[in-house]
Formats: sequence, structure tokens, C-alpha cells
Amino acid sequence: MMGQHGGNQDRLFYSFNLDTHVPADHLLRGIDRFLDLADLCQHLAPFYSHTGRPSIDPELMVRMLLLGYCFGIRSERRLCEEVHLNLAYRWFCRLGLEDAVPDHSTFSKNRHGRFRDSDAFRQLFETVVERCITEGLVGGEGFAIDASIIRADANRRRGVPSTETVEWPAPEQRSRAVREYLAALDEAEPIGATPKYLSMTDPAARWTAAPGCPAFYAYSTNYLVDVKLGVIVDVEATAAHRTEETEATKTMIERVEKRHDLKPQRLIGDTAYGTGPMLEWMVEDKDIEPHVPVWEKFRRTDGTFTVSDFKWDEQANEYRCPRGEPLRSDWRKFKNPRTHITHADTIVYRSTQLACGSCPLKPRCCPNTPARDIARSLYEKSRNVARKVATTADYKQSRKDRKKVEVLFAHLKRILKLDRLRLRGRRGARDEFLLAATAQNLRRMAKRWMQMTMIEPIGAT
Repeated sequence: MMGQHGGNQDRLFYSFNLDTHVPADHLLRGIDRFLDLADLCQHLAPFYSHTGRPSIDPELMVRMLLLGYCFGIRSERRLCEEVHLNLAYRWFCRLGLEDAVPDHSTFSKNRHGRFRDSDAFRQLFETVVERCITEGLVGGEGFAIDASIIRADANRRRGVPSTETVEWPAPEQRSRAVREYLAALDEAEPIGATPKYLSMTDPAARWTAAPGCPAFYAYSTNYLVDVKLGVIVDVEATAAHRTEETEATKTMIERVEKRHDLKPQRLIGDTAYGTGPMLEWMVEDKDIEPHVPVWEKFRRTDGTFTVSDFKWDEQANEYRCPRGEPLRSDWRKFKNPRTHITHADTIVYRSTQLACGSCPLKPRCCPNTPARDIARSLYEKSRNVARKVATTADYKQSRKDRKKVEVLFAHLKRILKLDRLRLRGRRGARDEFLLAATAQNLRRMAKRWMQMTMIEPIGAT
């Protein structure tokens, strides 16, 4: 006999426990285990009025935002729909079956209001990092640094050349991103060179282009990652410019040392972080071993002698060529001593035409110039330290460890779907990057806990 479902939904009373309908192997159970928002609520308390109608619980809004970033739900309108329908999402947000889901407009008001004024997302991120440290996921011995370009919410066709005079809208008609950009200009000069084009919708975004791709407006998310298990210990939003990215590295390392009492023994990065000033800061100021390729601005490819073929004499302040002839920065005494420092922070050491003219090695040394010269960086001592580190076995391991940052960026864009920002302005980019990094750290802790308890998480992709 074929059975049939009656479809009667007119029962007055139900015995329903939401907790029993969330599987034990669901990823949200692991995330909820490590998420503690008590400190966040205390942090936000001064930004709420003591009178008036009670607001929506900030913990509920933060839990919903984390849901969106953990599972790649980029639209807040769709996020509210998913929380309304999904039992696991309701359980994570501490909502019962009959509890109402906040309207999507509430998130915008709080994002640009008390959440941003109180720097709540930075507080949340650092609380999660502290939990990672407590759980033993952070070693603190080696950090890896890298940056990834994220498209801004700005039309590439709505830009003006930076050389033209920009006529901004009237103050009452300016968007939030434009107001923040102009306020930042009044406070300090921006870091880096002048961009080629300026976006009228998000002027803080940088006009940039990846190799083989059309140019677009973008920001850079900078990750400082502990190489033990790939935990993000700090994140910083900058314009897509190399100078700002290296400066952000200094900010993050000093902030982690101050707030978490962590300072790495080695810092791993690519050639962008191998500039002279950056290496000098690592070696001399912070006593950190630079596992970074040295950025060689001038590299000979014609088979002639390189700088390594010349011997440096520190006491005499001169180089010696393979035949023993000196190369000096000055060959005579000046009445007013000169530093000989160039705009590139180098000192040029030259041989004499007399010595080079009769030298049998000239075809292999300076075939196209009368005499050989070498531009020595002011930071050459620190650069030599990095070159020496590059010959060690630890450096080879560091090259492999650096991939942990690249994996996080791939996860950020492909799984969490943060390949384009929804918020505008540098503060909007900072909020998005902080929430995304928080979600990645929470997922890392949750999946590790489930692996240790022999649970294969649902929704781990």
C-alpha cells in the first residue's frame, strides 16, 4: 500500500530543539567553540546610549557578518535570507525559530557608525588571534609577509587623469569615500607616487594592473602570517603600491610585538621586500633575520665582472678589482668634505682611466666605458646579511613556507569570494580585510579541532 504525506501543518504545538538539528560535524560548531564576543560587547558599550529603545544585539550582527565572510555570502540582503532559512545559521546566531532576522539596512548603519568609530573589527580580529595563540597554533619563530590586489568597487571608466584639476561635488553631495579621501589629504601627504588616474567614486583606490590584464582600481590586503600553521597574525589595508606595502610590514610587525608580545626571528618575503631601507630596518632596528631576496637594481647580464668579483675594504673605504687596483669615491681632498651620496642612496666608487686603460682584463670588466665604477648602497651591510642568509638551508625552507601566504590569498578570493570589495574608501577596505582574515583564522581553528577529534567538517570548502 502506497503511503501519502498528509501535508497538515496546522499543529499548535511543536517539540523542537534547534541544537539537535545541527550536525556535530558542521563547521559552525567548531567556529562557535572558539568565538568569544564578550570582550567585543564590552568594547562597544560606550558607543551605545543608556536610554531609548533597545538596539539590535551587536553580537547578533557580528555573528551574521562572520557567517557571510566564512561562507562567501557577499550580499547582506542574501545573508539575511540565508539566516532566515538555514537552521545551522540560526543556531550559530542564537536565533530561535520564531526570532526575527535583522533587516539588511541595519548592517550598513552600524558598519559606518559605531562599528567603525569603535574599531570593533580590529578588536574582534585581535581577540581571535589571541585565541589562536592560546590554542598553540602560533609558533612566533617565523613570519611570512605578502600582499594581494583586490578590486575596488569603482568603475575603471569613471576616472580622470591625476594631472587634471579635479572638481569635487559640493560638500553636501560628496559620498563617504570622497569625504574620507579629502580628509586624509588635509591630514598628511599620501605615501607613494602620484597615481596615473583618479577614481571619482573611490579616490583612495589605486589605478593598477596585473601582468597581462587590463588596469583597474584596487586596494592591497597585506597579510602577516605565522608559518607554523598559517595563522594570520595581522592584516593591513593599503593602496596597491609597493611603497605602502613595505611600510605596512613595519606597522604590522611592531603592532604584533606590542599587542601580542611576538617578534619573529626570521621574516619571509619576496623581492618587493628586499629593498635596502627595508633590509636595514629588519637587520639593524629589529634584529630580524631577513629571508628575503635582495632587490638588485643593476644586474649585469653581459658576462662582465659583477660586484662580487671586487673585494671591499671597510677600513680603506674602497673596492679592489681582480688585479688589485683601487676604486674610490673620491681621488682628491676637497676643502668642503662631500658625502657623495646620490639620490638613489648610493655612493659611486670609480677606478682611474689610467689603471683601466692598460689593464688586460678591461674587455671582461668595462668594455664600453673608460673606467669601471660601482654604486654601493648605503645599506650594503644589511644587503650582504640577506645574501648570506640566502645560502643557508633554512632559507630554502623559508621559500616553501612563503607559499602559506599565497594559499590564504587563493582561499580568500576563490572560496570566500572576496575578489572585489563591496565597501568603498580605505576604511571600508580595512573593515572587509579584517573580517575576512578573522573568518580565515576561525575556520583554521575549527578544522584543526575537528581533525584532532576525528570529525570531518561539513562546509569546510
